[in-house]
Amino acid sequence: MTQPSADLREQFGDIDVYLFDQLLRGRITQGMKVLDAGCGAGRNLVYLMRAGFEVWSVDESPEMIARVRQLAASIAPDLGAERFRVERVEAMTLEDHSMDVVISSAVLHFARDERHWHAMVREMWRVLAPGGILFARLATTVGQARLQPLGGGRYVQPDGDTRFLVDHEQLLEVTTALGGSLVDPLKSTVVHDRRSMGTWVFCKPSR
Repeated sequence: MTQPSADLREQFGDIDVYLFDQLLRGRITQGMKVLDAGCGAGRNLVYLMRAGFEVWSVDESPEMIARVRQLAASIAPDLGAERFRVERVEAMTLEDHSMDVVISSAVLHFARDERHWHAMVREMWRVLAPGGILFARLATTVGQARLQPLGGGRYVQPDGDTRFLVDHEQLLEVTTALGGSLVDPLKSTVVHDRRSMGTWVFCKPSR
């Protein structure tokens, strides 16, 4: 019974299930330029690389980018190492409107404060092409009664981790302020007595 699981992991890696849902619904298709902003070790890039997507990624950790470059060399050698950059999400060197999809998976809740959070969102929006989709998974306050506020939007969650948290109203306000529109209704999954993880998928207006 272990072989099918191993085969699936080889094909899809540890892809976020909500990102996988966007693939299944045809929101992210071959031919699109996809940026993983804050890619870590590349957990969301395995399938995209295998499927021939035009993938780019940034992360502030040289170690993580080295691992992503090794991953690309093993499964998608045609992707040049220059696509995988040691950069902060709020200060990317990518061109304006250059990406069809931007992925932000478990990154925004590491913001230092509100200014840093907004800087990351604005920078991802800058590189997103008209008609493009920004997919974000981030911790939220939704359904959490035992949060310890530290000020500046940061909280200690029930699981003990400190994160920058937002609620759905804030996400709606930012979506409107950027001129975007939701692709899916906002949703947060509450992990009992630990945390709440939200899914925020919105698009840039077409020209």
